[in-house]
Amino acid sequence: MTQNKTAPTDINPRDFISSVNPARRREDGFVLLDLFTGVTGFDAVMWGPTIIGFGRYHYRYETGREGDFLATGFSPRKANLSIYIMPGYQDYGEILARLGKHKLGRSCLYVNKLADVDLHVLEELIRVGLRDLDAIWPVAPH
Repeated sequence: MTQNKTAPTDINPRDFISSVNPARRREDGFVLLDLFTGVTGFDAVMWGPTIIGFGRYHYRYETGREGDFLATGFSPRKANLSIYIMPGYQDYGEILARLGKHKLGRSCLYVNKLADVDLHVLEELIRVGLRDLDAIWPVAPH
C-alpha cells in the first residue's frame, strides 16, 4: 500500500514561516498560525515541507486505502495562502459567501491576502470544518 506523500516532519512551523517570502505572506502566515492554534487548540505541525497542520485524523476508504492526514491547516505559498478544510467545501456556501475574496479548490481555499477576508468568518469555517470532519473520522491532536 502506498504511503501519503504529505506526512508530519520535525520542521518547526515558526522557523518555516520565518523563511517565507514575500514579507506580506510571512506576516499573514504568522497571523494564521495564531488563528489556527487558537481555534483548534492543537499544536502546529509541519506536514511535508510547506503545509502547517493542526490535528490529525485516520481515514480508511472502501477501497482499503488508509492513512493519517492533517485535520486542518494552511500553507503560505508564494502565489497565495492555501487554507485546508477537510472534508472540503461542498456544504459551506453560506459561510463562504460571508468570507470575502477567495477561490476554491477541492479541499483548499485560496486567499491572496488576509486583508481580503473576514477573519471571524474564517474562524467559523475552521470550527465547522473540524466538527464535520470529526463526525466522519475522529480528529485528534498530533
